[in-house]
Amino acid sequence: MAKQLQAIRGMNDILPAESALWQGLESTVREVLAAYGYHEIRLPLLEKTELFARSIGEVTDIVEKEMYTFADRNGESLTLRPEGTAGCVRACIEHGLLHNQTQRLWYAGPMFRYEKPQKGRYRQFHQVGAEAYGMNGPDIDAELICLSARLWQRLGLREVTLQLNSLGSSAARASYRERLVTYLNLRHDELDEDSRRRLHTNPLRILDSKNPALRAVIAEAPSLLDHLDPESRAHFEELKILLDDAGIAYEINPRLVRGLDYYCKTVFEWVTDTLGAQGTICAGGRYDGLIEELGGQAVPGVGFAMGLERLVAMLAAAGYAGTDPTPQVYLIAVGDAAQRCGLALAERLRDQLPVLRLRMHCGGGGFKAQFRRADHSGAQFALILGEDEAKTGTVSVKPLREAQSEQQVLTQDQVPTYLRAALEETP
Repeated sequence: MAKQLQAIRGMNDILPAESALWQGLESTVREVLAAYGYHEIRLPLLEKTELFARSIGEVTDIVEKEMYTFADRNGESLTLRPEGTAGCVRACIEHGLLHNQTQRLWYAGPMFRYEKPQKGRYRQFHQVGAEAYGMNGPDIDAELICLSARLWQRLGLREVTLQLNSLGSSAARASYRERLVTYLNLRHDELDEDSRRRLHTNPLRILDSKNPALRAVIAEAPSLLDHLDPESRAHFEELKILLDDAGIAYEINPRLVRGLDYYCKTVFEWVTDTLGAQGTICAGGRYDGLIEELGGQAVPGVGFAMGLERLVAMLAAAGYAGTDPTPQVYLIAVGDAAQRCGLALAERLRDQLPVLRLRMHCGGGGFKAQFRRADHSGAQFALILGEDEAKTGTVSVKPLREAQSEQQVLTQDQVPTYLRAALEETP
């Protein structure tokens, strides 16, 4: 017997029982983004490896250990995208979207990183990202934060907290980095192996370590907020005023970092304690240096990305139903003539009631078997066609969720009006 094939570890199927929740989440995300004037951009899954090496940095964990990279038949190095910002910037540069104009863009889809799979963290995972280009002020930073806050409100997610920090300018951060490295070297013996490796390559990421043994070291480290340049400090203070005026609560977290040189000024994360260790559901920040780094004009940028798997887990725990795939009407057709008549009737009903969820029985079977299927489907009404109904152009209508409701016979032309009224009355 052949070995049963299974999905690759860390790359999961989303089954029909789960997809309704995903569809509900994705629909709400699209509605909120559209309400703020963001336009969708669809990006390829594969990019040249150079794009991520230049944007993310060759000494980061993502590029060194986590990317799915391979050579194609021409020997060119290609990579499955580990994140969306770099590809979005590449597309904007390539197609001239940033020439003397601002842009508000969003994208969605799978990303890929070779990590140890765990709850809320997979090798193929899904993100929605929003990016805004060409705007320098803190108002666009505040808008992105308000947008994400409105999404949590629409989804009914209350157990989320906004953490906020500023990374300052690259010059101010370089000065801070020297002081941080000096401090960490004094406590070198207390650092774990990962932090010692990062000490001379990406020391700011040590501040973001989740290792409980490093809490005291991190807590006593010098604060980046004490080393901000005047422009970044003014930007941060204005951002806080805008968020206060909008009624957005936040916590200042001076240990919130990104660790890449092109990031500057605002960084933020929405976090929750309902998902265990994987508590960040949305992370964003300003990256004014990235577009120029990738060969474009010196255009400012800011954006965020949110992990859909983690949001789905939160929504499922909160009892969020998502999009309802349950049919409203189940069409039973018994006999050859009824089946032919039933298919035509089903299409006419879909023409006249475009949002109607109608499932027609296929595959044959007697009346009792078909009626059991109709009942188990969860439909509110059964439309019944037999040989007699096919001859007379009528349909028997049976409410399935009301014990005292009687079956009645309608002409086929009466069915759309009946269903429209009956479904509007149904709570």
